[in-house]
Amino acid sequence: MFAQRIANLPPYLFARIDEMKAKKRAEGVDVIDLGVGDPDLATPPHIVDALIDAAKNPDNHHYPSYLGMAAYRQAVAGWYNKRFGVDVDPDSQVISLIGSKDGVAHIPEALVGPGDYVLVPSPGYPVYSTGALFAEAKTYEMPLLKENGFLPDLDAIPNNIAKKSKLMWINYPNNPTSAIAPPSFYQEVVEFAREHGIVVVSDNAYSEISFDGYKAPSFLETDGAEEVGIEMHSLSKTYNMTGWRIGMAVGNKEVIRGLGIVKTNIDSGVFNPVQYAAIAALEGPQDCVAEACKIYQERRDVLVSGLKKLGFDVTTPKATFYVWMSVPDSISFAARMLDETGIVVTPGVGFGKSGEGYVRFAITRSVDRIKEAVERMGEVKW
Repeated sequence: MFAQRIANLPPYLFARIDEMKAKKRAEGVDVIDLGVGDPDLATPPHIVDALIDAAKNPDNHHYPSYLGMAAYRQAVAGWYNKRFGVDVDPDSQVISLIGSKDGVAHIPEALVGPGDYVLVPSPGYPVYSTGALFAEAKTYEMPLLKENGFLPDLDAIPNNIAKKSKLMWINYPNNPTSAIAPPSFYQEVVEFAREHGIVVVSDNAYSEISFDGYKAPSFLETDGAEEVGIEMHSLSKTYNMTGWRIGMAVGNKEVIRGLGIVKTNIDSGVFNPVQYAAIAALEGPQDCVAEACKIYQERRDVLVSGLKKLGFDVTTPKATFYVWMSVPDSISFAARMLDETGIVVTPGVGFGKSGEGYVRFAITRSVDRIKEAVERMGEVKW
């Protein structure tokens, strides 16, 4: 009864993990969920208060703007200027998203079609590939390998593939590897995109979750970046707003316009009170972000040191709330973790072929729960 595109879809990784967790909990297992990257920290009170105030105003109970309220787009432009030194026109270079997943899934509809290629990182966020599938395009996986610092080797992309490619995804700080990218990499991407006529979309959702003094850049800081692409960002990770569904796309006017055409035909925009809350987040005090990073850094240190003491091969990340760990077989290791310790981790192969040999831990649980997870792992012979 389903269309072929549905039949071709792989099972959504995190939905499958949810099913596995539910089964274990039904069996009475005390599950420690270090799988899905959903912050356990509360949305800061001043953001919640802004939502409540706006929701009480009946003027906000109607259809919102398709592209985002002018005040929200101005707040996004102001935040990009203050945070990255990037100047964008809020009227033509900013659009609201119902969370960045909305933009990730729908931008291929504006840019690619049958026979075109989309360059996706492997491992990478699964929706990069499924969005291309819905647009009836082909995907070419760019391997992210440890020996390359988990950066794609652009020179290794076959020329015949590059010629047919219309869209490239980059994502740093990276999910799932937690790798970071130097400015020189972004310059290579701009030059590659110019040479082959490719639109670049940078997924920068984790830029604000960083440690040890590291500050992640924006792709749009790179000379020529706005000529070849856009950046998508989200308030989900930065302000613990995953359930609020609010994000933004910023950059090249024509690409933003194309995304806007798709979205006006698919959705009716973001609920105004959520946009007012997002304005409070972007324009308000940022100490809540710094405090969250302190909490994540403590958790990172506890987990990484514990894993190293157990003999696992793991690198201390400078950004994201993920820890990427080398294992012999990602599926069997993740299964053993759940069956023998009650701990959920995400198998790397679920993010693409080049994710095999790794699992991802999300440090979105308390220090005490992470310590308990390490203790449980220490009771198993790996």
